[in-house]
Amino acid sequence: MSPLSRSSHALVTGGGRGIGLAISAALSKAGATVTVLGRNRATLDEAIASGAAQFAAVADVADQASVKSAVAEAAARQPIDILIANAGAAESAPFGRSDAALFQRMMDVNFMGVVYATQAVLPGMVERRHGRIIAVASTAGLKGYAYVSAYSAAKHAVVGLVRSLALETAKSGVTVNAVCPGFTETDLLEGSIDNIIKKTGRSREQAIAELSKHNPQGRLVSPSEVADTVLWLCGEGAGAITGQAIAVAGGEV
Repeated sequence: MSPLSRSSHALVTGGGRGIGLAISAALSKAGATVTVLGRNRATLDEAIASGAAQFAAVADVADQASVKSAVAEAAARQPIDILIANAGAAESAPFGRSDAALFQRMMDVNFMGVVYATQAVLPGMVERRHGRIIAVASTAGLKGYAYVSAYSAAKHAVVGLVRSLALETAKSGVTVNAVCPGFTETDLLEGSIDNIIKKTGRSREQAIAELSKHNPQGRLVSPSEVADTVLWLCGEGAGAITGQAIAVAGGEV
């Protein structure tokens, strides 16, 4: 993929850590101007200090007004060409103990967060006849996992949104795709590891092995591998790729 130019402005939600930070760093290294969006200003400032981003916007992706305001501020500085809707959260519980509030939390962050960010950037992209929208979903958006029914339902919703919106925007110069990582070495995964340790009494190494066995390669995915996939989708060479949900999972899906 040819390098991106500083005239390309990428907005990365949840861009201060984990997969989002890796994506921000990759985009910045490729030459794009990157704005990271998240709730924690200190984390976002660290991303800027590391060179992964040039600007920051504080917002809760589950709050439509907050997202709209933050995106408008970022777009006023430079039109947004690339949206990476990455922010997410995961909670696990048996379905019988997954109440309405749990389902609502998972939908608000993992699904509506993508909707709000997309609604905020899409009109400008369509007007300029160019844009890249990439949602970071999960293999849980392509298959089921026990004890995360709410999370999986929200990620399935993201994939459905991507497939439908891609058809609506197919002639607009905007592409819409999802990247679906398997279990990836991030802070978010640490919560799953801790849950396995607490509930089963297994060691940390055994907990990691339990998660790694889902991947036919027998390992966890690295954030940089997800970032590389996103970078490719942002390039001109991926102009015909839209409506896809690309698994980065060692052949699991």
